[in-house]
Amino acid sequence: MEEIRLTEGKIENLIKQLSIPASTGFFFNTMFNVVDTLFAAMVSTEAVAGMAFSFPVFFIILAFSSGIGTGTTAIISNEIGKGAEGESRKYSIDSVTLGLLLGAALIIVGSVTAKILLQSMGAQGEPLAEALKYMRVILLGVVFFALNAVLNAILSANGDTKPYRNFLILGFFMNVLLDPLFVLGWGVVPAMGIYGVALSTVLIQLVGNLYLAKKIVSKNIIPELKIAELVPSTKHYMEILRQGIPSSLNMVTVALGMFVINYFIMKYSDAKTVAAYGIAIRIEQIALLPAIGLNIAVLSIVGQNYGAKKYERIRHAVSKAAKYGVVIMTCAMAVVFPFASQLMGLFTRDLDVIKAGAAYLRIEVLTFNTYVLLNIATSALQGIKKPGFAVYIGLYRQLAVPIAVFYLFASTLEMGIIGIWWGIFAVNWSAVAITYFYVSCVFKKIGIID
Repeated sequence: MEEIRLTEGKIENLIKQLSIPASTGFFFNTMFNVVDTLFAAMVSTEAVAGMAFSFPVFFIILAFSSGIGTGTTAIISNEIGKGAEGESRKYSIDSVTLGLLLGAALIIVGSVTAKILLQSMGAQGEPLAEALKYMRVILLGVVFFALNAVLNAILSANGDTKPYRNFLILGFFMNVLLDPLFVLGWGVVPAMGIYGVALSTVLIQLVGNLYLAKKIVSKNIIPELKIAELVPSTKHYMEILRQGIPSSLNMVTVALGMFVINYFIMKYSDAKTVAAYGIAIRIEQIALLPAIGLNIAVLSIVGQNYGAKKYERIRHAVSKAAKYGVVIMTCAMAVVFPFASQLMGLFTRDLDVIKAGAAYLRIEVLTFNTYVLLNIATSALQGIKKPGFAVYIGLYRQLAVPIAVFYLFASTLEMGIIGIWWGIFAVNWSAVAITYFYVSCVFKKIGIID
């Protein structure tokens, strides 16, 4: 079996080795979404608003796939750190079958609940119709999303983030070709509008399944697979779920937070501001990309070293990753703040949408560092097999506190829509303070720090 030993070597080099391919891949994944947004804008402003409304619903579905992937990485990396090759192999196999079952279940649940969830955010009329068109096609490909999350998790746990990067790069270029073909039509291919955006995404995810599976086989991670090994272990399923569900629920709280934000936007503004928020999130994702690979690096490095009981390396990895993240995000802030309007103008010519999105971005840049710090902390906790806190801090910063703070700022203090943006700032920084206090307590108890 080919694997990279993260229990040896210089931490700084390992962080770069893991995070740079991951960040590069996520850059192309975000540009994939940017291309989707650009072609949706060619359909109509309502189509962009529809995608903005559908994103939280889609994100909830992805959350469970991603959570299982995170749990898989944590467990397999721990087993590798212990030197338990047999257990690592069996967990890899069981995670794939669990991903298939999960994907099938999510298709059913998503089909039943999508319209209800969209309407709960205030989606109605043409934006609702466009959102439903998009979701109907996306739901057909949920199994492909789930499998990609698990296959990437297996590779990441073995210290290899490059195959997923390569798939995301390939996916971006495929999307550049398929979006105009399906959205605008050409020759015998009819113009499908928003349906075309979703169809392109689903087909590319299927290609990802084939590519990542081929990489696992070629790297001999699961050599000489026997049919009998496909019989699932209930114990392994439960352990993957125990590690993965908290991560999934944390991501679900992010999606629920989007529901809350969209609800308050519609309460104090209109669908154009929802469209502006949807575009601004894409810009924000691009700004966060250079640091996003740090989460993957921390999870894998901490996981293997926790299994090997090399606690000093855990402390060093978390500290270095946090420092790198803050430096990177400070640079991103310096770019986004002065050019907020110009960046919005790349996606739309609607002056109202540009103005609303720029106002959000100029406040949101002050929150950039919080996302990096929170993600590194929760990845470290996941790596030491203590994933539960992520759910509680997620509920704190996405649901429990924002509802009260948004109402306080927007209504009581009469700040309107700007109050919502400042509310996000206040809630996130308080969440960082709570999280790092908790992490320091846990690390002291284990002996990672004095």
